[in-house]
Order: sequence, then C-alpha cells, then structure tokens
Amino acid sequence: MSRWGFVCLLWVLAGCHSRERLPFVARPAMTIDLADITKSGVLRAIVDNNSVSYFIYRGRPMGFEYELLQRLAKHLGVELKLTLLSGVNEAIDLLNKGEADVIAFPLTITSERQRYVSFTQRLFTTQQVLVQRKPDNWRTSPHEAEKKLIRHPVDLIGKEIFVMKNSAFAQRLRHLALEVGGEIVVCEDSAAAETESLIRKVARGEIDYTVTDQTFALVNAAYYPDLDVAMPISLPQQIGWAVRQNSPELLNAMNDWLASEKKSGMVKIIYDKYFNSPRTSALRRGSDYSSLQGDKLSPYDELLKAGAAQLGWDWLLLASVMYQESRFNAKAESWAGAQGLMQLMPETGEEFGAEDLFNPAQNIQAAVRYFKHLDQLWTKTISDPQERVKFILASYNVGLSHVIDARNLARQYGKNPTLWNDHVEYYLLQKSKPEFYRNPVAAAGYCHCEGPVNYVKEVLARYEEYKMHVQ
Repeated sequence: MSRWGFVCLLWVLAGCHSRERLPFVARPAMTIDLADITKSGVLRAIVDNNSVSYFIYRGRPMGFEYELLQRLAKHLGVELKLTLLSGVNEAIDLLNKGEADVIAFPLTITSERQRYVSFTQRLFTTQQVLVQRKPDNWRTSPHEAEKKLIRHPVDLIGKEIFVMKNSAFAQRLRHLALEVGGEIVVCEDSAAAETESLIRKVARGEIDYTVTDQTFALVNAAYYPDLDVAMPISLPQQIGWAVRQNSPELLNAMNDWLASEKKSGMVKIIYDKYFNSPRTSALRRGSDYSSLQGDKLSPYDELLKAGAAQLGWDWLLLASVMYQESRFNAKAESWAGAQGLMQLMPETGEEFGAEDLFNPAQNIQAAVRYFKHLDQLWTKTISDPQERVKFILASYNVGLSHVIDARNLARQYGKNPTLWNDHVEYYLLQKSKPEFYRNPVAAAGYCHCEGPVNYVKEVLARYEEYKMHVQ
C-alpha cells in the first residue's frame, strides 16, 4: 500500500474510535430572512470558483450558478454579493453564522445535510461517477484499453480514491464499500481541496481515481480527453442550493422563482450553455479555446510551429506566450504601444525585421528573432535549457537589465544566480524596495516586478495545460 493509502487507512481506523466534532455551526446563529435581505438591499451568496459555477472569461464573470444568481437578485430587487469558497463545510458554517444567505453550490441533496440546511427544489439531477485515466493505448486500441478500465464497483475494492473532505462523494464511497463487501480506501483531501484540482491530478497521473458528479465530470472530460468518466457509482441524485433553516420566506421566494424560471425554459437554456455545450471546455481555464478544433489551438498554429522550430522550442510554449501577450488577437495594442500577437514595441520590431507588427507572420518572426537573441545571451551563463527558458521569458517581459540586476543581487546575497525559482525570481521581486533597487549592483534601479514573476509562472503553467490537451 502506498504512503497515501496508509495515511488514509490510519484516518479511517482512528475515526472508528471517536466521533469527530462537526467542523461547522450546525444551527443558525441568527435569524435573517427575506424581509431583512430586502431591507439591506444585498443577497449574499457563496459560490465555488470553478469552470462551471463561476469564473472570469476575458474579464467577464460567467457560470451556471452565477447567471442564475444574477437573475435571482434582479427578481428580488437586490444587489448580489459573492463569497468564493470550495469547501461545503466552510460554506455551511458561514451560512449558519449569518455571514451569507445562500449556498449556490451544485449541492447533492442528502438526508445528512438536511439536518443542517434547507434545500431549494432541485435544479437538476445527476449521478456520481468515477474519474479514471484511460490507458496509453486508448486511441489506437480502444477495445484493449476498455478491458483495463474499472467498469464494476467490485473492482474498486482495495483502490485508493481521493475525494474532497466531508463530501457527498466520500459518504457514497463508504456506503458502496458496504454494498460490495470490501474495503475501498477513501482518501479525503484537505478542506481547501477542489473537485477540479483532484480531476487535474488524475489527468496528470498524480493520483489514480477521484469521484465527482457526472455533469461536472463530462465538462472536465472535454478538457482532458485522456479521462474516462463512464463508470457510475450512484443512482441519480438531486442537486440544489441551500439556505438557513430559519429562512422560510427566502426559501419560498427562491422556490417560486425557480419554478417560474424552469417553466420559462431559462434554467434549461443556462444549463445547456455550461453543461451541454462544447464551448464549456473552452471557457473553463481562462484560456481562449473557442477556436480549438481537434489539435488546432489558434489560427496561427503553423506560424508558431515554424518559429518554434527555429528556436528549438515546443511550439506550444510559444503559443502560451502569444496567449499571454495578446489572447491570439493580431490587432492588440497595449497602452504603452506594444503591438500585435507577441506585443512587441515598434522599435524592437524594427530591430528584428518587422515592418508591420499587425501582420501576424512578421510579428511572430520578429518575436522569434528576439527570443533567439535572448537565448544566445543567456546561454553564456545558464546552461540548463529549462532554467534558461525562465530567464528568457522574464527578459522578454520586463527587459534584460532588470533580470541581470536580480542575478547580481542573488549572487551578492548568497543565492544561486543560475536558478530561477526562489533565487533570481526572489530578488526580482525585491527590486521594488529601496535597499535593493538602490544597491550598486542593481544598475537598472526600481522595478515593480510582480508582473514578470507572474508572467513566467502563468506562461509555463499554461504550457503544461496545452501539452495535455493538444496532441
């Protein structure tokens, strides 16, 4: 058994000997009902920040729960105030303490939870499914791959399955273990864990299994094609929102509103938009996948591939830079005057051969030449190619001189000037403080450098995502 399985098993055995104290306020600590909400002019809702319930796309709030909440607030004549949380226990705690009025999660309606909150009528029904990774040969030998997938609950005996702590998924797995007559090792992640983070871990091979609702699983499977979500582990279950048990007027008003929204077809329209549309996967991660067709990432893929070949880079890394710079918008222009897909300044574009930076081919080619120039400079002192990419990206974003300053500071303060994370990166962040930017080794002076540090992280993180979804 793995280390994680051992830890999980110890937790289960410990739980047999003592009843764990509830991690939330179980009863309403104060009375706040519809009249109080109307008087305050604010409806306080808790939502989960994920690729379906609530997220930001091109600066615009979106999501299934978000759109319905906006309509509910308008119906009640109040403003909407959101609190972002992932844990159900934390949400119940805030609700019963009177710090929120509605838990707008896609909550499974269970008898256990009905002891602590009141549920609205159901929004939709779903069932819990196992999330597992398809074998490597699933494209070339689908029948052989199918034989290796779990397709019967009995095959879960002895398996480690990671789920959110105190979730309906954990409860279902324990019931399932009794039904199949064998131990299923339920590994409950931290209270701060998110369903999507566990799904991502399965996709990356960090864990083998998790469980989630089928609707949510299908959305994520569109984003991670190597995932299989076809194995149900429960009967259909109702999904609803929750309010305090001493808010009957609010509950009645919400149920009347929901009935009206269902009758008009609006709930189905919004549901289909986020759960049944292929574009859902395009919106989930904050990247513009709306043009994704199979292995196509953007209209400029061939130009990116040609440019990356000149650099010796994976073209997806160059694509991640392009998205970071312009969101694949060839006509983008920054407040500072940077232009085109790779957001080059006109003088830089001219230096590296571009006459028209709004021309995609010229813009990409000039950026490639600039990257090649930076690579030649950093090759002299950074031998590790993976480390060198970080220095190149930072230099592209903030300028070579600030990164050189950070290296000088790292060397002076005993850090490694050839390593980025926690070394040169750290001293780049310090260049907004007088004791560092006034240091004689920091010739370029002051820099508010959180931007370039985040730039490197975001470009590389997106690159890892691209590698998983674009073949």
